[in-house]
Amino acid sequence: MAKTIPVIITNSDVLVYDKNGGEFKSFTLPGITNEPNIPFYHSFAKKIAESQHYFKEFIKSIYTGRLSKNILAIVVPDDTSTLESIFINEFFLNSGTCKAVAQITMSQTLSKNISSYVSLSKSNRNVILNYIKNNEIQASKYYDLDRYEPNKIIEDSKRLHINIEYETTPIFVNNFNLNMDDFFDSGIVISPKQFMDKIAVIDVEKI
Repeated sequence: MAKTIPVIITNSDVLVYDKNGGEFKSFTLPGITNEPNIPFYHSFAKKIAESQHYFKEFIKSIYTGRLSKNILAIVVPDDTSTLESIFINEFFLNSGTCKAVAQITMSQTLSKNISSYVSLSKSNRNVILNYIKNNEIQASKYYDLDRYEPNKIIEDSKRLHINIEYETTPIFVNNFNLNMDDFFDSGIVISPKQFMDKIAVIDVEKI
């Protein structure tokens, strides 16, 4: 039977859920240094075979059995570009750790019970507003991390999509990276533990 393995790409590492241990474990590639405004995993492309080898060994240290049966459910930052998304899928799919991958943004995981909401988050390069309806991103807006005004972002969140003007739409503040202090009064704050608890039970059929 296929085994879904939740994976979170954070601002600085890759977290893989250890179902036996009931916790996320961090994977970092030796020798990788963070660069401003560039997601860390871009460095994987510079030595891709080595990166995939280390990741495969990391997965083998957590999960036994045939890796080819695994499905990686990968949660990515909200400002992941189309090209970055393709690279992420190809990197993990060709790492020898799974038979398939499924990818979803952080904003799409914040609530399974509320069908329509606004997500507010930060990556290592942007502040991101996403309007989610029925698990799909309907509208987005990005703000440079070095030049943003919290009050303007909150006002924009009320006009991000025409539906918001006619519905009562909650705002979820994703504080997974512990960097959302400017927005604590702007909506429902999701703590790191709450976020990881949601991801720990994610299943491909639920994406």
